[in-house]
Amino acid sequence: MPDLFRRGAGRLCLDFTRTLRHRGTEHAVEELPDGPALAAWVGQCGPVAPVPGSVVPAAIVRDAHELREAVYALVAAARTRAGAAAAGGAPRERVNQAAARTVPTPALGERGELRWYANDPVTSTLALVARDALDLVTSPAVQRIRECADPACDAVFLDGSRPGSRRWCSMDSCGNRAKKQRRRSESARVAV
Repeated sequence: MPDLFRRGAGRLCLDFTRTLRHRGTEHAVEELPDGPALAAWVGQCGPVAPVPGSVVPAAIVRDAHELREAVYALVAAARTRAGAAAAGGAPRERVNQAAARTVPTPALGERGELRWYANDPVTSTLALVARDALDLVTSPAVQRIRECADPACDAVFLDGSRPGSRRWCSMDSCGNRAKKQRRRSESARVAV
């Protein structure tokens, strides 16, 4: 089954911020509109999938949206000269509150495999998102956060390339589109 949500930003918290596409525009797309969508994101991106058929209350979905925007604000501020503190108290408090919750617990299974457990996989995974965001905005890695070079994409990602020159959030989508566009432009020039 193919992934429903974009991944590959290099950090869990950045993958989470990508669940609101085209943020701040009239074309914004909410990928987590309800409990089933949030449970699906946790199942795809978190270490512990929710029990099939479990209900995620609307309050938890609202909480997830608020956390996502707080993480986005912290990351955006951390990329500036002023640093994460420039995001203000509300985003910081929102992320701190989520980070204080219980996270999934790892355990070694009978066959030597790593297994994860959580009483509430959704809330626990959101706590991991918050802790990852706090770690990212206070680390030197924050200097390697980039915006996708595709003007139609607003995704941010952690550039883990050795030279620090990655341009696309994903070569499979944005990078591939740019290559195709460049080839079309070159073909059109040659044809003229």
